[in-house]
This record gives sequence, C-alpha cells and structure tokens, in this order.
Amino acid sequence: MSKGTPVLSSFQRTLAMLEAIIADGGERSVSAIARAIGMPIATAHRQVATLVAENYLTPAGNGRHIAGTRLLGLLHRLDEKQVIANVAAPVLHDLASQVRSVVQLGTFENDMVTYRIKTGRGASGLFTKVGMQLEAYCSGIGKALLAHLPEDQLHTYLANGPFVPLTGNTITDPAALAEELERVRQTGMAVDNGEITESLYCIAAPIRMADGRVPAAISISRTMAQIDPAYEAEVQKLLLSAARTIERQMPVV
Repeated sequence: MSKGTPVLSSFQRTLAMLEAIIADGGERSVSAIARAIGMPIATAHRQVATLVAENYLTPAGNGRHIAGTRLLGLLHRLDEKQVIANVAAPVLHDLASQVRSVVQLGTFENDMVTYRIKTGRGASGLFTKVGMQLEAYCSGIGKALLAHLPEDQLHTYLANGPFVPLTGNTITDPAALAEELERVRQTGMAVDNGEITESLYCIAAPIRMADGRVPAAISISRTMAQIDPAYEAEVQKLLLSAARTIERQMPVV
C-alpha cells in the first residue's frame, strides 16, 4: 500500500505548464514551451485551453499566452506578511507557554509596526492589539525591523524625525538610534528597556526570509518585575529558536 494521499500526476503536469508559461512572459508559443520542458504538444494545448477557459491564462496572439484575470486576482490577494503570521502562529503559541509571557509578531508598514499576533499569559492586560500600529523606534519589534531595512530606507527614516520621548528611556537622538540599530544587527536581538512604558521590558528577534529580507519580527514582553536575570539567557535562546523555526517553515519562492 502506498503511504499518504496519492497525487494527481495530470494536475502536476498542468501546473508545470502554467509555471513555464508565466516564467516565459508571453515570449514563446505553447508548442515551443512544451518542447522546451519535454511536454507532449497535444497535451500542452489541452492544458492551456483549460487554463484559458478558467481565466488563469489569456491568449496574447501567435500562440502565446500571459497571466489571466483569475490568476492575477489570486496574486493580488496574496499577503506575504499574513502568510508569515499564519506560519508563525503555532510556534508563537508554544513559545508563549514556555516563557509564560506575552509573545507578539509585527510587520513594518508606513514607518510603523503593525501587530499581527498577540498571545500568551497577560495578553489581555498589555496595551497592544492585533491590527494596532505603533511607532517603530521605541519598540523591540520596531527596532528589529528598522535594523534590517535597506540602507537608503533606514537613512530616510532616521532623517524624518522627530522621535518623541515616551519615557525617560526612549532613544530620541537619530545618531544614538542608528548606533542602537547597528547593535541589533550585530547581536540579532533588539531590546525595549522601558522605552514605551517604564514598567515594560521587551526582547525581539527578526524573521529573515531566504533572500535576506526581514519582513517580520517576534517579541517576548514582560514587566520589569518579571525579569529574572538568571533565566534571561534561556528566554533569549527560546526566542531565537522560535525565529529560526518560523524561518525554516516558510515556503521558499
């Protein structure tokens, strides 16, 4: 007996043809593409006719095809950052139970952190909410994201202050913030040490994609009273391990 659910080889071949046509960008005919990928020409034409009928492909003349309205609609609905959140959710629920603290995931939009996951003990008591946006310069997640922006984007961000102090610990000087972000790049860990509110301590780590981009970061938030120096190294280790687990589980494009 075979193990697992069997796959449809005909569907696999159709997907291979669809991918080849999209990668070709409308340059060659169906017959030419079929020959290039070793597909029987008659089979390829039947596959393409079906994809055109379902609006996944659109004829472009001379036997060529490009992406159809249905396929483009699916692409517009794809939100990479939400995909990351969906992949991360079970990992972060497990992390929250291990550290018995609030665990969050955030992404960077319009110079702000958007919170997409919030879970763990004390989550209802923390001021952040899923969907809420917060300034990046004063939060752990924000620093982890800022530190990995392309250099020109980071330069623009630092030049577009002012950075308003929320507590006496908030870093407001652009040069000092730049130094802090360099430390984040070197250590792989960002810290909010009472910068949003004096009673809150947060550590954060970036989620790095295979191409090097950092579209998301995760954090562990605790009150200052909850900090146990003897346990801090273990908490950081668990955070970094969770980040690496999420990265391994992300689909490679």
